[in-house]
Amino acid sequence: MKSWKDNIRTVVPYVPGEQPQVDSIIKLNTNENPYGPSERVKSIKLDTDNLRKYPDAKSSLLVDKLAEYHGLKPEQVFVGVGSDDVISMCFLTFFNSDKPVFFPDITYSFYDVWASVYRIPYEQKPLDENFNIVKDDYMQENGGIIFPNPNAPTGILVGTDFIEDIVKANPSSVVIIDEAYIDFGGESVLPLIDKYDNLLVVRTYSKSRSMAGLRIGYAMGNAELIKYLNDVKYSVNSYTMNMPSLILGSAIIDDEEYFRTTLAKIISTRDKFSADLEKLGFTVLPSKSNFVFASHKTVPATEIFEKLKEKNVYVRHFNAPRIDNFLRITIGTDEEMTKVVSLLETICCATN
Repeated sequence: MKSWKDNIRTVVPYVPGEQPQVDSIIKLNTNENPYGPSERVKSIKLDTDNLRKYPDAKSSLLVDKLAEYHGLKPEQVFVGVGSDDVISMCFLTFFNSDKPVFFPDITYSFYDVWASVYRIPYEQKPLDENFNIVKDDYMQENGGIIFPNPNAPTGILVGTDFIEDIVKANPSSVVIIDEAYIDFGGESVLPLIDKYDNLLVVRTYSKSRSMAGLRIGYAMGNAELIKYLNDVKYSVNSYTMNMPSLILGSAIIDDEEYFRTTLAKIISTRDKFSADLEKLGFTVLPSKSNFVFASHKTVPATEIFEKLKEKNVYVRHFNAPRIDNFLRITIGTDEEMTKVVSLLETICCATN
């Protein structure tokens, strides 16, 4: 007899960073922003009586605000529950071919999960020996392309000309650039959406906007791409965005000075921390994100990971080929990173 289990859709799930439920830790494992939203946003009082109603299915308040901020029309903006929701909708909408979707072998580890869930064929293109994306690998026939810029977990950025060459070479495919970390030192390819109708740019509030807990992501492209995304969204769940997210997500866009100030702090801390790591014998990949990807020349990453955890410092370790001796370390405040450097100095010197 057949078991009901024979009809289950099984996948290897995405594994999120650990969320320790303890006090007095330094949490540097999920690329959260160490600086909360501004006082202006914190002061907003929500009308909880209205929570009995469904939110605006079109998310017009947030869509209009994002369109204005980026110099776009509202019909060029799509919003969702974090960029994960947005990219999931993108996979479901645009990657509907027998040809494989291309993305790097070392990249955001949710991509292959979505492809597996939606039964989308895919090929993971190897990064080169220096962990760079190889442009020529994306010039072959495919069913779509996606990668982050800067890439994750490496933090390495490619230039806009690099991406434009890929978009131009693939007029029959939708190319999605995941710009979750672009605000930390990169140049966006957003201006190219007016030039190429097959380009979609995805952003998130979880990193540079200090609102990972609010769950807001969005995509920008030509109006036709956005219409197709909305058609799928409304077929799955019309009311994805809750009222607090729409209100607070719109308000934070007006706080540009605070946004730029916190970005500058993180970039400065990142560059100093990278230099400090190199002095301790680490190899640090060139990062344009709010984290660094580093490997010590003599002390195994697993050992450093465990010893930091004993001291209530949480970083991210990936048990995966080619990167299992690297640690991804989110950039916190200056005070936090100074403490981490001190701990690493003790760990590495004691081991050596």
